[in-house]
Amino acid sequence: MLVHGFGTASGHWRRNAAALADAGWCVFSLDLLGFGASDQPSLRLDNRLWARQLEGFLREVVGEPAVLVGHSLGGLVALSCGVFFPQGVRAVVASPLPDPTLVLADPQAPGAAPRRRPWRRRLHRLTVTWLCRLLPLELLVPLLARRPLLGLGIQSAYARSVRSDGELRRLIAHPARRRGAVRALRAMSIAMALRPHGATAPALLRRLEPPLLLIWGGADRLVPMEVAQRCHRLQPGLALRVLPGVGHCPHDENPHAFHGALLPWLAELR
Repeated sequence: MLVHGFGTASGHWRRNAAALADAGWCVFSLDLLGFGASDQPSLRLDNRLWARQLEGFLREVVGEPAVLVGHSLGGLVALSCGVFFPQGVRAVVASPLPDPTLVLADPQAPGAAPRRRPWRRRLHRLTVTWLCRLLPLELLVPLLARRPLLGLGIQSAYARSVRSDGELRRLIAHPARRRGAVRALRAMSIAMALRPHGATAPALLRRLEPPLLLIWGGADRLVPMEVAQRCHRLQPGLALRVLPGVGHCPHDENPHAFHGALLPWLAELR
């Protein structure tokens, strides 16, 4: 089950689905709510809701436990599904695993700061909600979806040049130009900022039972290797594969190396 990352869609697995099918796997993918061709609602879109969407698809369409392979935000969604719905998950692969909480102090770690008082939590929720509502996303999103700025944003996720990749630009630009894009992005920003501790990566890593593989680009400028090391401290049993010279999208930038890291590990699953 292939789960795309932030700002992309199921089409971002364009270089992987056929290779995995040729290796004998039955391959599925979907567009998470708010992305791709999926609905763009004003619901509280966070990794818990996306995990429920994924679990529903696994239950109603796939019909048996699956290996979840997630890119970036999709890795966090796959991890969440593996924790909240372990009966439908054989293993989890995250390539990579981003979450701001992985570089902040963990509130449940030894020596961490005490839990905030209720009035401070309410103030935090109110502040985040109003800041996200005041952001001029109606102006920013169409501006960022234009070709020059969009190209710069996409290139930051790749170590090699992707300036001539028109298919990639269309894959990302089209959903951002839909009518509900701003509404969904605002709802997503609020929900992800206000997640409870149990839905953050540190807590999920401690609770995960299915096997976990991390595939990391050695030249990832968006989520550096220090985050992978923190993941390993939280989940010592995970497997980590680093692809040298590859950026934030290993599966798309260097699919040969990505499959070389993924397929042998899948072959070792019981």
